Amino acid sequence: MRATDTLRAALKTILKEKGLTWPTKTVIDTPRDPKFGDLSTNVAMLLAREAKTQPRSLAETLAHKLVEQCPDVEKAEAAGPGFCNVTFTRNFWRATVAEVETAGINYGKTTVGAQRKVLLEYVSANPTGPLHVGHGRGAAVGDSLARLLRMAGYMVDTEYYINDAGRQMRLLGLSVWLRARELRGLPVTWPEEGEYYKGDYIREIAREMLNADTYLTDLSDTEGQERCYDWAMKKILAGIKNDLHSFRVDHTHWFSEKSLVESGAVDAAFQALSDGGHTYMGQMPKHGSERAEAVEKRRQTHTDKEAFWFATTPLGDDMDRVLRKSDGSLTYFASDIAYHHDKYRRGYDWLIDIWGADHHGYVPRMRAAITAMGKPQESFSVVLIQLVNLMREGKPVSMSTRAGTFETLADVISEVGTDAARFMFLSRKSDSPLDFDLDLVKQRSMDNPVYYVQYAYARICAVQRRAVQLGLNLPDTNDSVSLSALDTTEDMELLRKIASFGDMLASAAQSLGVHHVSHYLTDLAGMLHSYYAKNQILTESDVPRSLARLALLRAVGQVLHNGLDILGVSAPETM
Repeated sequence: MRATDTLRAALKTILKEKGLTWPTKTVIDTPRDPKFGDLSTNVAMLLAREAKTQPRSLAETLAHKLVEQCPDVEKAEAAGPGFCNVTFTRNFWRATVAEVETAGINYGKTTVGAQRKVLLEYVSANPTGPLHVGHGRGAAVGDSLARLLRMAGYMVDTEYYINDAGRQMRLLGLSVWLRARELRGLPVTWPEEGEYYKGDYIREIAREMLNADTYLTDLSDTEGQERCYDWAMKKILAGIKNDLHSFRVDHTHWFSEKSLVESGAVDAAFQALSDGGHTYMGQMPKHGSERAEAVEKRRQTHTDKEAFWFATTPLGDDMDRVLRKSDGSLTYFASDIAYHHDKYRRGYDWLIDIWGADHHGYVPRMRAAITAMGKPQESFSVVLIQLVNLMREGKPVSMSTRAGTFETLADVISEVGTDAARFMFLSRKSDSPLDFDLDLVKQRSMDNPVYYVQYAYARICAVQRRAVQLGLNLPDTNDSVSLSALDTTEDMELLRKIASFGDMLASAAQSLGVHHVSHYLTDLAGMLHSYYAKNQILTESDVPRSLARLALLRAVGQVLHNGLDILGVSAPETM
């Protein structure tokens, strides 16, 4: 049992004896300074009024009872205004080795998710070109977050929303059509810059189409563009799926935007909003609110009096939004509302979207839609992904999808490998910009973050192989291995670190912060490298200590393996 669980259970028993209830705001965490113990809690300060005593006095009572009743507690004492600091016995920490060994690949799993159904949507790039390095960061975050949430006890499905409708797709069809005509030597009038897609991939798709259909350019512009759109979209989408699979990313569902209208999902969503009194026809009305000036300016400049509106202003947005224009066409927002309404209809409890940071302004209006659907705010979350600055030889690599001057995800994987790319994408908080140094991640040195962590695991495997050569055979289970030789400060530090793995995963899952896992693994790898440098692991003259340390390292290796798996990064046994 993890330290926090052990302390929580012991405290609840003591509080029950005193007729006190467990406060929901109780915090149990690790003190920054080890001299204050292994864990500290504020429970006495929260219960002092109910207990009709001073917080410090209650903390002293709890500390005394913990030492008296909990055999795993070596020391407990009151501190400050009423904190209770607890130190566990060495045998308690040594038991972590057996816990890791018993759980194996499941070590770190928690039940905080309580089997809530989660739909995690990520990447969802328009199928207008190959995935670039920015999409790669979103893919790594999304896939790893799904793995993390599953470890935390959530039931997670993942989804890619295929934007196969709208202006961007029309531009794709136009771009391929014009390239096809150009390749046939037919006259072409190019649109303004930015109104079509460039790049070798567009020309290659046009060439493939001409090889498959020699009469393509005999079609009318309308028919030709439609056929080019359909071919190009399927070709690019197949490439996207292949690139993601190579990146160890496989979505549970692929959802078509076109299917929203065909299935009646848009009408169902509009009806749900109307039933709640959140829609109206005609010009935007005046609103008596603190946003009145901005709304009034919008109202006066909007002339689409036949439009179908969503009254988002009363729900926290800065202005009302058009859902269906007077010409009958849907806005992007309308499709997004219908899409999210459909997600809820499919029975999901928590919707998580991963968006580019440039969509941060879109969050309030989507939250307004969620509220209008009658769903709690906490049932919808957005994780923002900041830009990736790809660096080569100290210089940034420019990227532009339409101009065709970007590094594709496939190219990055080919150059540095999936492991390095995923680890780097997950090395920082997702809403922080990331400098991705291509030269650094190809180095086989301790300066390379992914090498640093993977080498820790490989080093443990090497020690185990060496032990076998020396005849120091560690049993499959540690039942017959005495761990009493694990008595140094470094031994205890490693044990405490691996014991905190489950707590870290639970916290990371609840905050949707996969970067916490990469930071934890980097810290653990650093502790392992330091431990290896300071301590002799294999000593033929001291077999009990050697076996104890081998058992400890095997547990550390399992935690490294489990953490790397959450990141979608391999754990090589040799490097």
